[in-house]
Amino acid sequence: MTLKDRITEDMKSALRAHEAARLSTIRLLLAGIKQREVDERKVLTDGDVLAVIDKMVKQRRDSIAQFEAGKRPDLVATEQAELEVLQGYLPQQLAETEIDALIAAAVAATGAAGPAGMGKVMGILKPKLAGRADMTAVSAKVKARLAG
Repeated sequence: MTLKDRITEDMKSALRAHEAARLSTIRLLLAGIKQREVDERKVLTDGDVLAVIDKMVKQRRDSIAQFEAGKRPDLVATEQAELEVLQGYLPQQLAETEIDALIAAAVAATGAAGPAGMGKVMGILKPKLAGRADMTAVSAKVKARLAG
């Protein structure tokens, strides 16, 4: 069963169980997947679906930060609920030590020294870490490692 099929089945079960918030989030996710399929004129693989989910998770985190700054706890709660549903489709997150080891291996493989090598290192890391780590945090770690 593909990830997209699993999401579709979850939508049906949420519909049957009358879980309005969960159903809304899953429909939003399926709409994002369908939009990308139409834009790219292809059926998305599980990796592509994970990229869509990862993007939506990042959007929710950004929204939560903005709503907290604006003192809107009602909107924070809504975004947090959506974030939890979306994170349920992501694979198990990697531990910090595993991420650090992958960064070290990528830096060694590219021979990157200094900020100019960041693109090469991130190019190696992105496919390995997609959906398994917060790429913003990974990027910050790579930048710090290459700077010092």
